[in-house]
Amino acid sequence: MPMGHTAPPPATGGLTATEHRLANGLRVVLSEDHLTPVAAVCLWYDVGSRHEAEGRTGLAHLFEHLMFQGSAQVHGNGHFEMVQGAGGSLNGTTSFERTNYFETMPTHELELALWLEADRMGSLLSALDQESLDNQRDVVKNERRQRYDNVPYGTAFERLVSMVFPKGHPYHHTPIGSMADLDAASLEDAREFFRTYYAPGNAVLAIVGDIDPEQTLAWVEKYFGSIPAHEAKLPPRDGSLPPVLGAEQRRTLHEEVPSRALMSAYRLPPDGTREADAADVALTVLGGGESSRLYRRLVRRDRKAVAVGFGMLRLAGAPSLGWMDVKTSGDAEIAEIDAAVDEELARFAEEGPTPEEMERAQAQLEREWLDRLATVGGRADELCRFAVLFGDPQLALSAVHRVLDVTAEEARAVAAERLRPENRAALVYEPSGPAGEETDESVEHEEAGQ
Repeated sequence: MPMGHTAPPPATGGLTATEHRLANGLRVVLSEDHLTPVAAVCLWYDVGSRHEAEGRTGLAHLFEHLMFQGSAQVHGNGHFEMVQGAGGSLNGTTSFERTNYFETMPTHELELALWLEADRMGSLLSALDQESLDNQRDVVKNERRQRYDNVPYGTAFERLVSMVFPKGHPYHHTPIGSMADLDAASLEDAREFFRTYYAPGNAVLAIVGDIDPEQTLAWVEKYFGSIPAHEAKLPPRDGSLPPVLGAEQRRTLHEEVPSRALMSAYRLPPDGTREADAADVALTVLGGGESSRLYRRLVRRDRKAVAVGFGMLRLAGAPSLGWMDVKTSGDAEIAEIDAAVDEELARFAEEGPTPEEMERAQAQLEREWLDRLATVGGRADELCRFAVLFGDPQLALSAVHRVLDVTAEEARAVAAERLRPENRAALVYEPSGPAGEETDESVEHEEAGQ
C-alpha cells in the first residue's frame, strides 16, 4: 500500500535497519543498538481476525495461546519458563491484521529466543493435540468473560466494530471471536489454520539491540532455514467500504455501569495514506489529552463529563476507526453531550485547528513515535509492522515525518469529510440493573450494509 508521499526522514539517532530473506521466504530485519546489553526478537505473522472464515472466528487469537503450549522440543509451559529463567520477558498479541510474538533478552541469551521461536514455527503441530486445544479454548473463553462480557462497557468496542463494518465484512468481528465459534473449532480446523498461516513466507522476524549482525543471521539460518516453505495462504478478503456510513447508527444499552456514557466510532481513511496521517492529527487536536478541544469543552467548561478521549485505530486493509469515549458526570444527559460534540466537530470542520493546536498535536504524535522507537522491543515491533502491512520496514524510521508534514487544511478537510453524524456508529450506556436491555435506534439507509 502506498504511504502517500515521501520526504527526508527526521533524525532518528542514527538508527538503521538491514533486510534479509531466507530461501524458505522468511523475511529478517536487523537493527543494531549497543546502548544496553539487551536484544529484542519480534515475530509477526501476517494473520489476524480478518483472515478468518465466518463460523470459525477466534482461531487467530486461539493460536496466540496455543503457541505457548509446547512444541517438539519444548513441553507445556516451557517457553515461558526458559525465557523468564534466562532473565527475559515475552508475550504475544492478536489484532485484526496480524499476530505477533516477542521476547526481550539479555544479549547473551539471544540464541535461546531464536531457537524457541523457530521450534514452535517448525514443530508446533507435533505437540498440538485435543487436550491442549481444549485447554486453551477454555482459557480464551474465560478471557472473553473477564475482558468483554463481565466488565462495565466491556462489549462496546465489539458492538461498534460490528456497526461500522457490516455483516460479512472481514473486520465485522473482533479478534476475541465468539463463544459458539470457539466451541465449534475442531482439532483439524486448528491444524489447517497453522499449516496455512504459520509458514516462514508469511512471517517477518525483527531482531533489534546489542547484536552482532553476522552471528545473528547465522543463528537465524541455522534454526529457521530448515523449516519448509508453505504457500497455501489466500489473500485476505477485500476490506474496502464507502468512506461514510450514510446515516448515523445508534444503540442504547441499559446495563450495570458506573455512569452514562457515549461511545462512537467513525470510518476514517486506511493506514498508509496521507489522509490517515491528517486524521490522526485532527483527532489528537479534538480528543488527545487534557488540552484537547473536547476535554476542555466537556470536562473543564461544561462539567458534563469526567473523561473524554478521541483516538484513532489505524487499519491497513479497511477504513481506520476514529474512536470517541465520553463518560458523563452527575446527571448530565446524553443529549447535552451529543449537542456539544456536534458543535465542536462542526466548528473544527469549518475553522480547522489553530497553529498552536497543530504544533501541540504534532509534538504529541512525535513524542509517541519516539517512545515506540526508544526501546528495542518497540522498535522491533514497528519494523515488523511496516514490513508486514506495507512491505518496507524502513518506513518505520521515518513515519513521524509524514505526520509532521500534515497541514492544518488537511486536518480540517478530513474532519469535514469524515467526522459527521452520518458517518457515526454510536452506543449510549444508561445505568440500570443487570438485565441488560438494548434499544436499536439505527437509521435505515441504503449504504449502511455496504
